[in-house]
Amino acid sequence: MAADDETRTASEPALASGPLQLDGHGHREHSEHSRANRPGRRDLTVGAIGPTLLAFALPTLASNILQSLNGSINSIWVGRFLGEGALAATSNANIIMFLMFSAVFGFGMAATILIGQSVGRGDIEGARRAFGSAVGLVIGGAVVIAIIGWLLAPQILRLLATPGEAQGMARDYLRVIFLGLPFSMLGVLIMMSLRGTGDSLTPLWFMALSVAIDSSFNPLLIDGIGPFPKMGIAGSATATLLAGIVSSAGLLVYVYWRDLPIRLRGAELRYLLPEKALVKTILAKGLPMGAQMLVMSTAGLTMIGLVNRQGVETAAAYAVSQQLWTYIQMPAMAIGVAVSSMAAQNIGAGKWDRVGAITRSGILYNSIITVVVIVAIILFDRQVMTLFVGRASPAIEIARHIQLISSWTFVMFGATMVLFSTVRANGATVPPLIILAIAFYPVRLGFAIWGQALIGSDALWYAFPIGSLVSLSLAAWYYRYGRWREQVLIVPPEPEAEEQAHGTSEPAGRLHPTG
Repeated sequence: MAADDETRTASEPALASGPLQLDGHGHREHSEHSRANRPGRRDLTVGAIGPTLLAFALPTLASNILQSLNGSINSIWVGRFLGEGALAATSNANIIMFLMFSAVFGFGMAATILIGQSVGRGDIEGARRAFGSAVGLVIGGAVVIAIIGWLLAPQILRLLATPGEAQGMARDYLRVIFLGLPFSMLGVLIMMSLRGTGDSLTPLWFMALSVAIDSSFNPLLIDGIGPFPKMGIAGSATATLLAGIVSSAGLLVYVYWRDLPIRLRGAELRYLLPEKALVKTILAKGLPMGAQMLVMSTAGLTMIGLVNRQGVETAAAYAVSQQLWTYIQMPAMAIGVAVSSMAAQNIGAGKWDRVGAITRSGILYNSIITVVVIVAIILFDRQVMTLFVGRASPAIEIARHIQLISSWTFVMFGATMVLFSTVRANGATVPPLIILAIAFYPVRLGFAIWGQALIGSDALWYAFPIGSLVSLSLAAWYYRYGRWREQVLIVPPEPEAEEQAHGTSEPAGRLHPTG
């Protein structure tokens, strides 16, 4: 905080007592009440922390649940109409798309942090510049990737060793998905940026719209029901394409209709041309966050390989456990997003006392909610597991054993995500990546491999809480003793503004809106 205070001058009294207020056009508002009541915006720098955190996190949690349910529903349609080969084809194609969205997640989170800190300090123009550069960078890259991916889809699938009987369907599916990539990425960026401004409800409504379109049109286009053409597996991808186009277009219309903070008009449209300094910041902060997802996914794939060696029944039990873990970890992910957005705005406003309280509340709420979910699943595990395998399957008892050992790891996982979300809110992205790499590879996978000589296959399941304990310990140490509080993350000034500031000897001018 001291470093942040040193950048302020006597000409900025509003920042000393609270966040500077601006209206939707980048002009200053002098009332906290007026800002808190602007459409689609929640001022995360004032009010009770606990209720504000929950009010922000619950819509994000609902969005995550909708997204997961959408994937499950679409898989049901594909499997029911087209069979196991089509399911294998979509699975292989989705691996590729996961890699694409890992990069967008990182860049989107970097933009969200910049937007949140800018909103917290009252610099709406800075928030718009960060949003514009992120959109220009990601969408420009998405168009190039979409073209290359459409042309090289067969070669990509061969590199993945996609089964021969599924390659044709996977190619058709993947090509349509690549066509929709720019629209999907635009929607993701807008949703993440809105959360940076304090709005988590708007992304929920448009996620619901996307899910409704996708899941409804899947069977119609796959099987040619009614007036719709029979497109097979390409119909499933086309439904996703339509959902991406409609929801992204709807988001854009809504942003301008409600005059939300990230909208760009007139001369502000130049922000869509990525600024060199902003791109450098987004890449520097975004790449490590995208890499974190890759670390987790590659470690997960390696663990699947280890589990598969235990036989079909254990592999099936592990697959069932993974389905349940998807929902157990959702509260942690949602609360992590809320903590990151709240911490970013409060860091931008210089309210460091609230940052610590936000972190503590995030850990408390995550622990309570996650424990409740775990206990409910353990109490009703048999009933839930029979949704995936037959009642007489021996995989059920194995899966119940896995749940009793490993599910509790998500309490520690959630606390780690909250700590990471806080330090990332001030731009510290490399240390969390290093911590995760240590916890997942030498610790979790190391114990899973070498521990089998001591305790047999249970080493696979105990590897999860052991790895999570290490990551939580390292994350807590870095949160307490790391230097993440000392850096100042701001949107750099435009080149013209920087030259003018140097010419007039007003270095503090870079913290003020120029429009």
